[in-house]
Amino acid sequence: MTTAKPQLSLYNTLTRTKAHFVPMDEKNVRLYACGPTVYDFAHIGNGRAAIVFDLLFRLLRHTYGVEHVTYVRNITDVDDKINARALRDHPDLPLNEAIRKVTETTAAQYGKDVAALGCLEPTIQPRATENIAEMQAMIQRLLDKGNAYEAGGEVLFAVDSMPDYGQLSGRNLEDNLAGARVAVDTHKRNPADFVLWKLSSEDEPGWESPWGRGRPGWHIECSAMSERYLGETFDIHGGGLDLIFPHHENEIAQSRCAHGSHTMANVWIHNGFLQVEGQKMSKSLGNFFTIHDLLETKALGGRKWPGEVLRLAMLMTHYREPIDFTVRRLEEAEALLNGWYRAVGDVTAEGGLLCAGMVDALDDDLNTPAAVRALHELRAEAVKGIVPAMRSLKASAALLGLLTDTATHWFSGEDVEAGAVQTQVAARLAALNAKDFAKADAIRNELADQGIALMDYKDEAGQRQTKWEVKR
Repeated sequence: MTTAKPQLSLYNTLTRTKAHFVPMDEKNVRLYACGPTVYDFAHIGNGRAAIVFDLLFRLLRHTYGVEHVTYVRNITDVDDKINARALRDHPDLPLNEAIRKVTETTAAQYGKDVAALGCLEPTIQPRATENIAEMQAMIQRLLDKGNAYEAGGEVLFAVDSMPDYGQLSGRNLEDNLAGARVAVDTHKRNPADFVLWKLSSEDEPGWESPWGRGRPGWHIECSAMSERYLGETFDIHGGGLDLIFPHHENEIAQSRCAHGSHTMANVWIHNGFLQVEGQKMSKSLGNFFTIHDLLETKALGGRKWPGEVLRLAMLMTHYREPIDFTVRRLEEAEALLNGWYRAVGDVTAEGGLLCAGMVDALDDDLNTPAAVRALHELRAEAVKGIVPAMRSLKASAALLGLLTDTATHWFSGEDVEAGAVQTQVAARLAALNAKDFAKADAIRNELADQGIALMDYKDEAGQRQTKWEVKR
């Protein structure tokens, strides 16, 4: 394990400064990131958040040790959008069964999609519906402390009960609008008060509570789940910029007031927005793409894109900056990956030293553009067939969640029978070793006609080897 020194610097939205990250406990570094609301396929903006916090998870594991980092990414499986989707897609099923069908299917698809983007599974993936008791307990604490009240069949958080409400977003209390997913009603004491618990009709999902059969508000879910799995105060909380207000602001309010603490998480990290070909992603503009669209259909650029290409395209921009997701960017990312795969061939990362320039870049607030440049410089050595450099490139890229494939498989192509190609490659190699150059050239030319390029190199023992790829 790397010595746990405060070398990692992170930008903290709460303080608006970049500072050395010092965990509360080096043996128990805790990270929480807001996960999906599982009513539909995740779009590529959701994919960016998943990649950013997966990278942070990987870096923390590298720095403090795999067993010393806990990453929680929740699944919101109770929500009015889910109810609407269930009624639309499964009108013949009982509502609870229809909801379960929607959430189970969508959560499974999300897991498959982000895995294709190279994301590790979080340590814990709690579901909102499995933590209703914890939410109710927190709501009762807020009522007991005078930070919440019952009105109009709801339990609401009283924002004016928290004098410094609004620190994360920088909004004045007078300027705040009501929280997302809640209408401004006359029963509220303050238009900015937000719902903690709302009553459910007979045809809506609900749980029994001291305030009647109902369901939780959006914000209380993450406060309760982060407390259960990470404690009242933890190290890092993450999400997209769009979550700063109202979601994260209201999480802080609930958690701090319920616990009587000065903070919920010590560091707040937010990734920037994503647009497509210079425009805000919108279904009305026809540029709204899900992760599944890009992986499995020809929705953008007339072709499917490998998960590693999508991941690198995201990492080529700093996580806090806005990103313009274009076909050109994807092509640039693919070209980089092709060059790296050519350089490493089928070597493993075993014994490979991490590129110091890359690690230094990541330690500087996840500066992935600089990390990518450092790897590209390392490629110049690896492409010469210098095995330590090849292994180093492979190991270093793995920390970014890249070069997880073999070059043989990466370049094999969907329509190429890899086994048949490998047989021809082996036959050509045998011909070369037997000095039957005419036969070797004939095989090379035959493969070239199929769009397959061959590259000869010598292994660590000085023996001639050949790697191949489909020309992309």
